Amino acid sequence: MRIFTTTLQTRYDPKANGLGLLRLVLALAVLVAHSWPLGSGAANPGLGLTRGQTDLGALAVDGFFVLSGFLVAASGRRLGPVRFAWHRCLRIFPGLWTCLLVLAFVLAPLVSLATRGRLGDPGASLAYAWGNWFGNPHVWGVGDLFAETPYGRLTHASVFNGSLWSLVYELSCYAGMIALIAAGVLRRHTWLVPLLALAAYAVIVSDFLRTVGTHGLATRPVQRGGIGPIPLIGHLNLQLTIYLGFLFLLGASIQLYRHRVPIHPALALLAGAALVSSMLVGGFFVVGLPAYAYLLVSAAGVLPPAVHGIGRRRDYSYGIYIYAFPVQQLVALAGGAAWGVLPYIALSATGALVLAALSWHLVERPALSLKDWTPRRVATEPAAKTPVGAAP
Repeated sequence: MRIFTTTLQTRYDPKANGLGLLRLVLALAVLVAHSWPLGSGAANPGLGLTRGQTDLGALAVDGFFVLSGFLVAASGRRLGPVRFAWHRCLRIFPGLWTCLLVLAFVLAPLVSLATRGRLGDPGASLAYAWGNWFGNPHVWGVGDLFAETPYGRLTHASVFNGSLWSLVYELSCYAGMIALIAAGVLRRHTWLVPLLALAAYAVIVSDFLRTVGTHGLATRPVQRGGIGPIPLIGHLNLQLTIYLGFLFLLGASIQLYRHRVPIHPALALLAGAALVSSMLVGGFFVVGLPAYAYLLVSAAGVLPPAVHGIGRRRDYSYGIYIYAFPVQQLVALAGGAAWGVLPYIALSATGALVLAALSWHLVERPALSLKDWTPRRVATEPAAKTPVGAAP
């Protein structure tokens, strides 16, 4: 006899859910978290409260990876590897490339003109855009612009968009998903996905056990080396690859087995208690991360219908994420942070939202309209020549 009869399958509607609201909240949480280091050079909020384990910005990024795995596992079951890769590229790169061009050839010259009296170095702008073109930042700034901001003084560097660091890990997760799709895992051997998540979790538990004796319960992950160099990408941090990969795989596993994931207020309370206690006492990476993933995905299914329309026709979350950091740097450079953290957040959020809206309506949505595009030669081939199962 089942104790919990309601599952995520019965509560989650792929066409009407709370994912849009959750993604928007996570994007804004990153902006809020960055308001302290970018506005005053202070630490991200929550770092002290969690005894150095995590902070508001890290929690938001973790949440993005859980929800990303949950979402793309569903599309991975429907699509072939080529079509899946095409969809993912359309979602990431047009917005990213436009952002890089705007920062390098619009914002940088204007900042240089305002602070130096000249338009700046086109070579530095080109180096910035090209150095970030494939999603893995190699060049963080344009010359020494923004070095006078609170964050610039803190890091002794020019940083135009520090939020872009996570994109290469997102793209790496997509690459892994493409391999699983090509191998038929998502349709015929779905059990391999939670097995991979369990393997990554075993590494996390091992890290905790290795360090808890010397650092206590509030221990940080073991620092490892890098992966690479990988063509077009460069090096990846092995620790981040494992931990973020675990969250992505956990979200994907919940999607694939949502008919077996129970949904109940008692479980949500238990997960919430586990998350909060792990942040305050310790063991966040072992206990808190799985609890957090459960809370996020279950919330997507149980949030009221009034919020289901958020993000369905106008998804500004990605635009907010990629534009918030440079907007916050610009507001700080203009002295907006001196008015206090709340006005600084309000000004930055307004600017980021405007740019996110422009990005969505002018770049992202038109790009996504090409999801079903097929090269003319392939599209006009007789159906008899198409192998069974090859169509995306």
